[in-house]
Amino acid sequence: MTPADRAAEQFRRLHGRAPVGVWSAPGRVNLIGEHTDYNDGFVLPFALPFRVAVAASPRADGRLAVTTIGDDTVPQRAEPVPVAELAPGRVTGWAAYPAGVAWALRDEGHLGGADLVIVGDVPAGAGLSSSHALQCATALALLGLAGVTPEQDGGPALTEVARWVQRSENDFVGAPTGLLDQTASLCCVESHALFLDVRSGAREQVPFDATATGFEVLVIDTRARHSLATNGSGYADRRRGCERAAALLGVPALRDVTLDGLDDALGALPDELRPLVRHVVTENDRVLRTVAALRAGEPDDIGPLLTASHASLRDDYRVSCAELDLAVDAAVGAGAAGARMTGGGFGGSAIALVPAGARGIRPAVSAAFARRALPAPRLFPAVPSAGAHRDQ
Repeated sequence: MTPADRAAEQFRRLHGRAPVGVWSAPGRVNLIGEHTDYNDGFVLPFALPFRVAVAASPRADGRLAVTTIGDDTVPQRAEPVPVAELAPGRVTGWAAYPAGVAWALRDEGHLGGADLVIVGDVPAGAGLSSSHALQCATALALLGLAGVTPEQDGGPALTEVARWVQRSENDFVGAPTGLLDQTASLCCVESHALFLDVRSGAREQVPFDATATGFEVLVIDTRARHSLATNGSGYADRRRGCERAAALLGVPALRDVTLDGLDDALGALPDELRPLVRHVVTENDRVLRTVAALRAGEPDDIGPLLTASHASLRDDYRVSCAELDLAVDAAVGAGAAGARMTGGGFGGSAIALVPAGARGIRPAVSAAFARRALPAPRLFPAVPSAGAHRDQ
């Protein structure tokens, strides 16, 4: 049973009637382009087949009532809150994520109460954007109840919805995220990676069917818990460092520092800011080179770029951790064409580009974790899948 079917079933069980509709949104893997989004740069994510579904119906009393159903099928209910009274700090915990979306949409003129029932199978805490899948599905559900469909009949662009979701997380939840995850969850399409220029909003769907070209993208969920709310200070410190560096260099964002001009830029900065700038500038270049390889039908060329991205995130941006480094080293050591952490860092998942028929990589990664007495990682293939949509 899909998350959408489960959400509809649970809605009927809890409310005694069918929902008006069910909307869902996927988690994502970022193939490459980490911490470049809030620097106006380039990213290259794709959607996962794992989704969060929201079954929804309007309420006449203007309140938002949210229930989430976990794997144990036990409902967790948030206290209903008037949408008109939502404000940062008014709702905390998991319920802040859907409430923040309702708050952001209210400020865009979409005011209305709703009963929401949320079901999903995106692995939580794995750095695969489960929170953004929840927020994007909630946004589509609340817009749908208001009779609004993005990019149809005068509805908002999906990229505009992504910015509303970003605002809800930045200003309501308090996590200083960029635009990568929301845009990926809303805009990705099956069998493609999404090449996004964050500054302009320009999007290109780049064909990416690794299996057809003899590869598999393997996700390694290290089970080192990832939370930007928990680790927000480290994330926020790096974002502030990038903004400070851009100001010192006299540019709108680090996107404006070219690879050719990198050495001069580094020479004009204090020591503590140089690694951040070096990562962002070289990561943007790695995204462009990866896109060029995929356009040329040469996915085997991206392996070294993935590994170089991880080294930069580990050594310059300093957002990796022991579990992520172990996953990358074990995968590459066992024959992966390349590997890197994916997501904001501080835990979560890595990805490895695995040649077809390379059967030793999964056991090698599992054995490496066992030798360190670490929890066994969860390993599964990442198949580029469809973005958010209405299911029922």
